[in-house]
Amino acid sequence: MNSVFISAQNSERNFKSFENKEGVISVMTSDGKYRFQAFTPEIMETSFIPSGETYIEDSYSVVLKPSEIAPTVTEEANSIKIATSGITVIINKKPFQVKYFYEGEEVISEKTGYSKSETHEKLDFNIAEYEMLFGGGARALGMDRRGNRLELYNRADYGYGTKSALLNYTLPVVLSSEKYLLHFDNAPIGFLDLDSNNSNTLSYETISGRKTYQLIVGKTWEKIIENYTLLTGRQPLPPRWAFGNFSSRFGYHSQEEVEKTIAKFKKDSIPVDAVILDLYWFGHDIKGTMGNLEFVKDSFPEPKQMISKLADQGVKTILVTEPFILTTSKKWDEAVEKNVLATDSVGNPFKYDFYFGNTGLVDIFKLKAQDWFWNIYKDLKSLGVAGWWGDLGEPEVHPTKLQHSIGSADEVHNIYGHYWAKMIKEGYEADFPEERPFILMRAGAAGSQRFGLIPWSGDVNRGWNGLKPQPEISLQMGLQGLAYMHSDLGGFAGALEDDELYTRWLQYGVFQPIFRPHAQEDVASEPVFKNEKTKALAKKAIELRYKLLPYNYSLAFENHISGKPLMRPLFFEEPENYKMYAVSNTYLWGDSFLVSPVLNPGVTSKEVIFPSTNNWFDFYTGKKYAKGTVASVNVVEDHIPVFVRGGAFIPMARPMQTTANYDASTLDVYFYYDEQAKKSDAVIYNDDGKTPDAFEKGMFELVKLESELDVDAVTIKIKKEVGKNATSEIKLIDLHIENLEKEVQFVYVNGIKYTGKNYMHLEKLNIPVRFDQNETIIKIEFN
Repeated sequence: MNSVFISAQNSERNFKSFENKEGVISVMTSDGKYRFQAFTPEIMETSFIPSGETYIEDSYSVVLKPSEIAPTVTEEANSIKIATSGITVIINKKPFQVKYFYEGEEVISEKTGYSKSETHEKLDFNIAEYEMLFGGGARALGMDRRGNRLELYNRADYGYGTKSALLNYTLPVVLSSEKYLLHFDNAPIGFLDLDSNNSNTLSYETISGRKTYQLIVGKTWEKIIENYTLLTGRQPLPPRWAFGNFSSRFGYHSQEEVEKTIAKFKKDSIPVDAVILDLYWFGHDIKGTMGNLEFVKDSFPEPKQMISKLADQGVKTILVTEPFILTTSKKWDEAVEKNVLATDSVGNPFKYDFYFGNTGLVDIFKLKAQDWFWNIYKDLKSLGVAGWWGDLGEPEVHPTKLQHSIGSADEVHNIYGHYWAKMIKEGYEADFPEERPFILMRAGAAGSQRFGLIPWSGDVNRGWNGLKPQPEISLQMGLQGLAYMHSDLGGFAGALEDDELYTRWLQYGVFQPIFRPHAQEDVASEPVFKNEKTKALAKKAIELRYKLLPYNYSLAFENHISGKPLMRPLFFEEPENYKMYAVSNTYLWGDSFLVSPVLNPGVTSKEVIFPSTNNWFDFYTGKKYAKGTVASVNVVEDHIPVFVRGGAFIPMARPMQTTANYDASTLDVYFYYDEQAKKSDAVIYNDDGKTPDAFEKGMFELVKLESELDVDAVTIKIKKEVGKNATSEIKLIDLHIENLEKEVQFVYVNGIKYTGKNYMHLEKLNIPVRFDQNETIIKIEFN
């Protein structure tokens, strides 16, 4: 934590009095009132209410209720101390200042605190000279974003490349290399200034609304993210099919084109789980038809039969939808009549021009508009549609003068996608309670993860400069709770045909949250339309994605219960190593994989940083790399560099063409023996892949694996836990012991000598484990 501050104070603000009422500590000053409330010992909320204003209680992002812990409050001659078992707040009376401490060390302090200019209200803080700062949503600026003034206004950056200061997800969240997180709990647009004028100042600026922030701390990065997602909500498990391969482009023009494309996947035996229909499903042309929200009958004559036929092949159908209702669309008159559109200052539908035509905008904050919009989804759902793509939901064009039922465009712009996802999630809970929604959204807000929202990184350039920032964008968003951030694999914008780029992007895609090639149709995004060599390389990557389904699904479960990101930066491993905070071109996929994507053409070797926490083994060759080293690794054509942590357990599935064919009854589990990994553990999670809240309902099974090494043996314990309402699927695990460096003398399974095969002198050892008893203990003794 910080110990050296250049600590500015507010000499204009004078302390008057304080009161402690039911755990809320109010501090009255000459220009307003501070309100302090502990949510947990590691989450402290602070609000400033300027004189003449009242406290705004409602939060769009926070779902946690404050705990009933009562902080101790003590007063001294020149200070007030608010103490929990974690965070302590010290308020100096004169000169006035608010400081925060954790475990005895100063974390951060207000500078001026609250101030107001002609255009913005501001909260500012002192930061140390050496801090690195992250957050602010999705940006391409490098991992350390200090020195930037970040606009908080969700906006697309069409065709962006290596650098983009503003993208579709802007979040009022800042994280520091000093292990704390600040969440500014307010919706209206503004700025996050991460010390752009080199004055060791962090500030939040807004046009209106709450002057409320939560300080979140923890002993580890994992704990900080766990606390933040406790505050703002955790991601529900997506349907299992969401971890498969998607067939997607801008766009399929007809039912015939869709069916022929999926037929090619089947012919080439390339696994596929979903097809996404872009805007041609409701119109022949890009312009003039948005808002129809019904299938074009001549090009999609039998949508229900098409969707059913695809479903029979294990392929789900996802439709793009937008919140814009064009004046030329079939739904315009109805939308006006039902009064579901955002309005002008006198209450008429606000009409304006943008790329797709003259339009109105669904007022997603109005209950009657939500009901109207949801009923359209419900009608389409009756055709068998399995998932939704919410596009242009920043909203893409959102005039300042436009009015919503709860505020102006600028006051609610950044939470439009958030409320759109909320509407779909709540619609499913009411009308389809047995099904997990799939909600792909181009914009959202802090806490949107709790609605099951799946974000993506927008209309990235189809070029190497588009691929390079993708790991950074996903890593940053995972730190901010939106752990399913992913990219259009292969790149979206432009007509570049680069087979090496396409291959490398898909190989990276295996180890990021959603595997979804997507692009403008000038150059095919689907592997089935590539040349034979590129198709074969893509197929190999996709097949690996499917083999990793039990690992990835267990990783998703871990995110659901703890908030841990799927993609994790290297500083999770070495939080005290400042060099790690700048690294995004190598990252962790879950706890067990170290992934180093190929982000440049023609690469034959790559320098990889290996964290000092464990030794690492090449996933493909088994070569061992010592912990805490930097090594040049060979780069080959058919995969990117991937390594497995010593001591890890990697569960893998048998081959399948769709997750509908996933067979959990027999799994392969690879244990990466390493004599320096004295203890390790892992969990395999399984459920039916479709029931909402299956874990909470007891409809799950867990396989817990543990290893422990001593001088001349390794002991592995495997135990299954079955939920009270579950039917167990996992019957057999084929346990593969990798990287045996010593000669095996004996193997015992539950105390009985194993005689399955002659395992002397083997580098690998295979042991079948059947779940006909509560626990299996395997002991491998070495010579």
